[in-house]
Amino acid sequence: MKNLFIVTVVFIISYSSAISVVGQTHTSLSLTECVQLAVEHNPTLKQTELNLYRNEVNYKQARYNRLPSLEGNIDHGYNEGRSVNATTNQFVNTSYFSGGQSLYLSAPIFNGFQILHDIRRRASAREVGKFEFEGAVNELKLDVIEAYVLVLTAQDMLQQTEGQLAVTQETVDRMEIMQREGAADPGDFYDLKGQLRTDQNLLETNKQQLYDRRLRLAALLNIAIDELPELEPLPFSIDQKPYSGVELYHTAKGVLPQFKALDWRVKEAQQQVKVMKSDYYPSLSLSAGIQSRFSSIDDSGFNYWQQFRNYPSKGISLNLRIPIFSKMKVRTQVKLANLDLDEVKWERQIQENQLREETAKAVFSMKTLRENVHNLREQEQSYQEAFRIAQVHFDAGNSNSVIFLTAKNKLDNTRNALVIKQYEWIMQKYINDYYAGTLDL
Repeated sequence: MKNLFIVTVVFIISYSSAISVVGQTHTSLSLTECVQLAVEHNPTLKQTELNLYRNEVNYKQARYNRLPSLEGNIDHGYNEGRSVNATTNQFVNTSYFSGGQSLYLSAPIFNGFQILHDIRRRASAREVGKFEFEGAVNELKLDVIEAYVLVLTAQDMLQQTEGQLAVTQETVDRMEIMQREGAADPGDFYDLKGQLRTDQNLLETNKQQLYDRRLRLAALLNIAIDELPELEPLPFSIDQKPYSGVELYHTAKGVLPQFKALDWRVKEAQQQVKVMKSDYYPSLSLSAGIQSRFSSIDDSGFNYWQQFRNYPSKGISLNLRIPIFSKMKVRTQVKLANLDLDEVKWERQIQENQLREETAKAVFSMKTLRENVHNLREQEQSYQEAFRIAQVHFDAGNSNSVIFLTAKNKLDNTRNALVIKQYEWIMQKYINDYYAGTLDL
């Protein structure tokens, strides 16, 4: 019982540490905590991490290839009719059991430096895997940031819709009282009731959108949506270090792990060319072996182990292989390896061109969103005053529902657009930080 209690306590502590961020009775999660959870538990990232172990195994095996190989063989059989006695090398015409055992050692001496080049190729592949995994981590962080921002956007949009619905509901309630007293225009009353249903449908749509976005974030964290607590708000500041497109491009090319991985990928392809060229050279290896035979009709009458000791055969040899003509296979392999090298180099140029486009777009988007937010804030103030005036005239009976709803919808649409653009600006800020190598999450 004591051991069972200790095991149970250890399990609970281990499980709690694995889900420390969610399990600490937190009522909310910060963006940093969400990123931490995703990096620790995202199954797609864990699957990508397997490549690190695979590259490490391949690298170790390439180094092991420098070692000699040793193998043993044992065979045992039954013979009938005319055959050669394995111990006397004489023809016999009887039934008997025969067998043998051997031990062979083979060691490479020279093979055109193929093993050396393969070790370097595997070492380069190992570095490629490290940087590609780091790139996968950064991409996951961006996915989590985007999902987090979209959830906050949906939450604020839902709050906006609830506020808009409350204003419409209050106006409809007041108009309903006036309608019963005959002091309201029936057309205005039913126009407002129609707007009320529109706002209610929009509310349900925003609830669905919020649920879908929370579901996406929960999937990235590898938890159920019911386990996802509320999210902490993100600070909004219009201030941001200005970057030029060229500056951000050169900075990103130097800090992004994808481009470091491509540098090592080029080295890996160059080593592969050398591995293929090694088949042009002769190869030299050392072989040694020991073997013995057994026959149940041996004239000496010795048993199995005695024959094993009495009939040993030992040998050592140097083996030189000189390639003369191989149907152009080696030449073809070298050409294909050079094509793979060219493909990697072109891939790097493609990635650089794509990065140049993305960084220029990111810088320009920051400037555009800054202007959008500034204009929408001023527009909100103007439409808010216009709506106040329209509501005063409508309540006094000096206006109609068309003018009132037009002013209301303009204000509502501007507020919705402002919420969206502000969060787009926050997301764009993180994207710029990603390219600048200052994404500290």
